[in-house]
Amino acid sequence: MTTGDAEPQTRRASIGARRNPASQAAILSAARAVLAEEGYGGFSIDAVSRRAGAGKPTVYRWWKTRADLLMDVYAAEKAALTVPITADLARDLTVYTEALWDFWDETPSGRTFRALVAEAQDSPEALDTLRDKFMPERTRLLRERFVKAVERGQIVAAEIEMRLVLYLGFSWYYVLTDRLAEGRAAIAPAMRLIAAPSLR
Repeated sequence: MTTGDAEPQTRRASIGARRNPASQAAILSAARAVLAEEGYGGFSIDAVSRRAGAGKPTVYRWWKTRADLLMDVYAAEKAALTVPITADLARDLTVYTEALWDFWDETPSGRTFRALVAEAQDSPEALDTLRDKFMPERTRLLRERFVKAVERGQIVAAEIEMRLVLYLGFSWYYVLTDRLAEGRAAIAPAMRLIAAPSLR
């Protein structure tokens, strides 16, 4: 049975602009299911609202675009990706990157990431969401690793943004060109370069 044929669930009550936690969880769960079954191309607010038993106005009140909802699905699934911070920045970045690439390669929302970035190039609203909401939150854990390295005296604070950009450029190059498998061998050497001690 396709997502479009799924029986609608009991419609959930809306509580206006403030998100009802139960409705929000149901919509995100429905969105994950639709993405897993239909893929990025078949993902729609219509299918999600039917699956969740929520009205389309409720979904659009909380997520203005399809990209907004997909990015929240991505964020919810990526939250499970936890890598401890140690005193070895290069090793931490390597372990984190390998886990991130596994997520991109093995989960429906991870595989959707490339399409989300592409959609943001044609949609000003999706680009705003990617730049202003998605990126700051998604780079928070990565930034913490660089901050800890500053506290240990390994790098200087003024270089954190540049190192983040270098890291993102490396990872995004391989995911956006669909070369994650090919790039695996380059992860550790690249992380050693990005984590190199600052010149004093």
